[in-house]
Amino acid sequence: MSDQKPVITSQKSGVTQIWSKTIIPTTREAPTDAEVPSHILLHRAGYIRPVGAGIYDYLPLAWRSLQKVAQIVREEMDAAGASEMLMPALEPFELFKETKRDETYGDNLFRVKDRKGRMNALAPTHEEVITDLMKGVLTSYKQMPLNLYQIQTKFRDEARPRAGLLRCREFIMKDAYSFHTTVDGPGGLGETYDKMFAAYSNIFRRCGLSFTAVEAESGPIGGSASHEFMVNCESGEDTVLKCEKSGYAANVEKCEIGLRPLPSKGYFAGDPSGPLEEVHTPDCPGIEDVCKFMKVKPQHMLKSVLFKVESSPADLAKFGEEYILAVVRGDHDVNEGKVRDLAEVSGLKLADPAGAIAKGFAIGFVSPRAAVGKKGVLLLVDRDAAISFDDVAGKSKFWVTGGDKKDFHVKHFNWQRDLGKDPLASGAQGDAKGGVSGTDEYMHVGDIRNALVGDPSPRAEDSKLIATRGIEVGHIFKLGTKYSDAMGLTFLDDKQAKQSVIMGCYGVGVSRTMAAAVEQNNDKDGILWPAAIAPYHVLITVMKPEDAAHMAAAKGLATSLNAAGIDVLVDDRDERAGVKFKDADLVGLPIRLTIGDKAMEQQSVEFKLRKDTAGKGELVPMGAVVEKCRVTLG
Repeated sequence: MSDQKPVITSQKSGVTQIWSKTIIPTTREAPTDAEVPSHILLHRAGYIRPVGAGIYDYLPLAWRSLQKVAQIVREEMDAAGASEMLMPALEPFELFKETKRDETYGDNLFRVKDRKGRMNALAPTHEEVITDLMKGVLTSYKQMPLNLYQIQTKFRDEARPRAGLLRCREFIMKDAYSFHTTVDGPGGLGETYDKMFAAYSNIFRRCGLSFTAVEAESGPIGGSASHEFMVNCESGEDTVLKCEKSGYAANVEKCEIGLRPLPSKGYFAGDPSGPLEEVHTPDCPGIEDVCKFMKVKPQHMLKSVLFKVESSPADLAKFGEEYILAVVRGDHDVNEGKVRDLAEVSGLKLADPAGAIAKGFAIGFVSPRAAVGKKGVLLLVDRDAAISFDDVAGKSKFWVTGGDKKDFHVKHFNWQRDLGKDPLASGAQGDAKGGVSGTDEYMHVGDIRNALVGDPSPRAEDSKLIATRGIEVGHIFKLGTKYSDAMGLTFLDDKQAKQSVIMGCYGVGVSRTMAAAVEQNNDKDGILWPAAIAPYHVLITVMKPEDAAHMAAAKGLATSLNAAGIDVLVDDRDERAGVKFKDADLVGLPIRLTIGDKAMEQQSVEFKLRKDTAGKGELVPMGAVVEKCRVTLG
């Protein structure tokens, strides 16, 4: 479906609502826990009210906006060949155990026990339910490709609900699931993924939003590839790193770092900066505490993070390692996805402290030396942490790291001396990405940290990464066979051989999109709705609702506007002009038409766009106002 579809169409009649016949509880007070503009304004303008922590009533204005977002989603999904259905919000817990997402989601999963003691879950997504359904109805390759979607209430037990509709415990979402026999080619996952990418781009354009599609980590959903759709907004909760030269964009968890030259002396080269010195560091739980205590900068620290491998038994047998020790500089953060990919394992998680201590790791005080001599431990070193000679300063690097026992750190750590072997002597070679591996395979060097502003672009030479802020409103995933393998979803191919079904999934946060629109479109006076998702297109403000002629003019104008497909809210309240105008700005409908004595004398109305903050607007003849509104709204 084209993203150029007009907001107003002649095929559909608009509706009229009278302010005094609905509920719009505007207020000048913001919620005490409000942190972002959308939370403040949706509350003040009478769109939402809290029921509990992270749970909201959607009042009539909000519900109309949500319905408009949902309708745009439906039209684009239908145009892309998907079929709408509905699945239950309550799911048997056994389904989550099959895929182990009861563990992946952890405390974020709502658990509900019924009267017979059976455990259920309030659905955060529906991968398990749809896969279980398809096991009973999808048997032949001839039934695919297939794409099904729903618009449904979802649940997430947030530890600290905040930011209104942006981080709540109950929310409205569109989720879709596609089924394929192949990844590539006609009817394959790749083809549908590209259709969904285009459909999502159309959805957010039609909603009137400025957005960026970025490469993303799959998170608890899983899969081989994913993209997030981010509404561009300075108040956004997510950081997006971009290359302006190439257009590349990714979230922090996924962003690659461009090639950097190998150090002149190679990795791990350089004499020790001094004899290894043990320092007692009591009450220093974090890097900042250690730096302050030892009077060193974070970039001179080595941070060691221990992961437990969670691959399948077959992968684990092939990989041969049980733990991964990832080392980065103290001013950098370990990127779990990059660690997973460099180690070539399908899953990992932070090591359980009890198990790690039993293995001989002093959690909180681990150094790279802890990996030496331990069977089943792979040491991964970030490129920046592996540089032991400072080319600019012309001298060896000074490193501080954990002391491998509680409340101790060491100064003057040196890779070659203190690992008990020379990594370079064991056959280390630089690869195309600046990585390095020893012939004994116990350690690798590569990119395992989060990218930062100023890092080289991975897509364009001589270009640096810059940061913008955004709000995630959509996410698409290539799931592959993650769920079909776990739950036994198979089909018979054209040779009657059993194969695993290949899947994709695609989500849009409907309530989140509405909130993100407010984050992106507001001023000091209130909301500035994009016309396509505004609850009403036009607000008719009647200055003297007690005057029958004024009200008749308003109702006649509303009827004409409705016939042109324009939705109208009539403010018939017995309030002062100042109150009505302030509420009009707060509620944020695109056009305000004011009927007063001066306008009526000239058979006109005062026409004013919400986004035009200066002046009183212009007088437009009654006979011309419908066309002017239609053209303005597009």
